[in-house]
Amino acid sequence: MKLDHVVYFTKKDPKTIVAEKLAEKEHAVVGGRHENWGTQNALRYVGNAYMEWLSVEREDVAKKAQHPLVDLLLHDVKDGEGWGTICLSVTNIEALKEDIENKGFQTSGVLDASRKTANGELRKWKMLFVDQSVSDELPYPFFIEWEQEEEQRFAMLRKEGTISPYDEQKQIVECQFHVHDPLGTTGEWAVLLSQKVGDQHDIVLPNVTLTFIEKEDGKERLADVKIQ
Repeated sequence: MKLDHVVYFTKKDPKTIVAEKLAEKEHAVVGGRHENWGTQNALRYVGNAYMEWLSVEREDVAKKAQHPLVDLLLHDVKDGEGWGTICLSVTNIEALKEDIENKGFQTSGVLDASRKTANGELRKWKMLFVDQSVSDELPYPFFIEWEQEEEQRFAMLRKEGTISPYDEQKQIVECQFHVHDPLGTTGEWAVLLSQKVGDQHDIVLPNVTLTFIEKEDGKERLADVKIQ
């Protein structure tokens, strides 16, 4: 289990995001469209994960999608843009589902997913969400299992220019979450993810550290993503 990507909720379309990142000397690309969800995205890859800017393309479809990530997007973006949540990749999502449910969590069940890329290709994967009402409380991470092996995916990303040689040398090293109860939240996530709790209200995964920082009130969310 490791970090796959971080999700930023935005009202901007992917082409605008790509243009803004280009002006900031950063390499981002139009990802594509999730036709069944009414959403679209832009992407920026680094060596160990990627950033996704997710926005609504068709609100009528998004409201009917009944998809946990889309519901969270619709809830959050009303209050403005910002980081939403993280996705962790696994190699056996069916086994993870069974493990999580054995711990007493309810799940969405394994969901098939896909998006159509900017050049019309279809990318497929499987997803898993922990059941949770959308609110200002911190959303649990969600999980992904890609149809392709990681080496194949990154070879394809290099070939099509989605990831730049410069960015491939960079890493997302830390995801910081602002929460009301860092100790309690860290412990709950550690149980969910079958991980140990660190000394500083953190959980160390193979490719990233998840850190929980106290916030007295307001919305609990992913607050910062550190890249080195």
